[in-house]
Amino acid sequence: MNMDLVDIGANLTHDSFDADRSDVIERAAAAGITRMILTGASEQGSIDALALAQSMPGRMFSTAGVHPHHAADYTDDVDILIRRLSSDEQVVAIGECGLDYFRNFSPRDDQREAFERQLEIAVETGLPVFLHQRDGHDDFVEILEPRLAQISRAVAHCFTGGEEELVKYLDMGLYIGITGWICDERRGAHLKEIVSLIPADRLMLETDAPYLLPRSLQPKPATRRNEPAYLREVLRVVAEARNETEEKVAADTTRTAEEFFSLPRI
Repeated sequence: MNMDLVDIGANLTHDSFDADRSDVIERAAAAGITRMILTGASEQGSIDALALAQSMPGRMFSTAGVHPHHAADYTDDVDILIRRLSSDEQVVAIGECGLDYFRNFSPRDDQREAFERQLEIAVETGLPVFLHQRDGHDDFVEILEPRLAQISRAVAHCFTGGEEELVKYLDMGLYIGITGWICDERRGAHLKEIVSLIPADRLMLETDAPYLLPRSLQPKPATRRNEPAYLREVLRVVAEARNETEEKVAADTTRTAEEFFSLPRI
C-alpha cells in the first residue's frame, strides 16, 4: 500500500551510514517515508544535519541543538551557532535537548543549564522543541513547565515512560514521539498498553536510527543498525496496539508532523 510517513527523528549523519547513506535514503523512500527530520544533537551534529537536509530540500529537514550527553560542551559560541542555524528554513525545531540522568555523560548542572538556554532559543525563535528525557522526569518538568506558555510546541522524543509520565506530558500539552522501543517485548511492552491514550493529533512516529532497531522485524536484519525504512514496523505495532488501521495511524501521524514542524504538504 502507498504510504506517506514522516520519520521525526533520524540520526542520518551518524557514521554508521557513511558507506551507504544514499541507499538508506532510497530504501526509506521506497517504504513510503516521504520526509525525515534529521536530529542535531551536538554542535557538529547540528551543522551536519542541516547540510544533509539542504541537499534534499522538501524531503529532509533538521533540528539544531545539543543533547544532554554533550551539555558540558555548551558554550556561548555554541549558543550563538544554534541561533544562527535556527534561522535557516530547513531547521524546523530546537533540540535534541533535555536531561539524561541515566547516563550522566555531562554533569547534571551543565545539563540543566544547557536545557534552559535552548528553551530560551525556542521562545525567541518561535520554533518547536525536540525534547529528550531519561531518568530526569522531576527536574525536566520543573524546568520545562513554566516556559511552555511561551514555547510554540514541544515533543517528548522517543517516549519510553509509563502511564503516569505520559498523562503528565499530555496534561502539559506535549506531543509524543514513539520509536521502535514499542516493538521490544522486554522493555517496551508497557507502551502497547498506553499508546492508545495519546490523542491522534499529538502522536508522531520516529526511528531514532541508527539506534532502537525494532526487535519485532521479520525477517531479522543482518545488522543491529536501524534505518528510516523500518518506520513501517513501528507504524504496524502502534496501529495494532491502538486497534486502528495502519492507514489511519499513518495519515494522522503525518498530518500531526506536518503541523508540528510546519512542513510543506506533499
